[in-house]
Amino acid sequence: MHATASQTAGPYWHMIDFPEWADLLRADGPNAGAAGERIVLAGRITDGTGAAVSDAMVELWQADPEGRYDAGFHGFGRCATDLQGGFRFTTLKPGAVPGPGNSTQAPHIVISIFARGLMRALVTRAYFAGDVLLAQDPILALVPEARRDTLIARPAGNGEWRLDIRLQGEGETVFLDV
Repeated sequence: MHATASQTAGPYWHMIDFPEWADLLRADGPNAGAAGERIVLAGRITDGTGAAVSDAMVELWQADPEGRYDAGFHGFGRCATDLQGGFRFTTLKPGAVPGPGNSTQAPHIVISIFARGLMRALVTRAYFAGDVLLAQDPILALVPEARRDTLIARPAGNGEWRLDIRLQGEGETVFLDV
């Protein structure tokens, strides 16, 4: 019996050659004319030393503004990070969604990161600072209180929300085991 060699995830360059996928509200896209609060979710991905991860693929999945995944809203986006590790999505702010049992999850966006050196995608969430449902979100409650801040996007003005992601080391973002 021979061991199978391991391989890191990627490369994904052929999958991120569609910059328009980062704009979920583009005029020629499936969500053209969709109603709701228009937002930009932006951030920067850094490695354990604080260096920019300039060759990652970032995906997002989200509910529509009413908290539904099965409605007419196409809640998927994808983009490449830029030379500074930056990513940027234009979308609608999602609504609260049902959680385990009879719970309610605070509005959030699921983020997956694919990059060099990763054996599989890293998955995290972007919650929105100030949302009244944060205190009762059953998934966020599983995260140690001292680390929850790594999942909270902060307003940056003009409808923009910012969530910087640290892949490892001090201030590492919380990643979910999915």
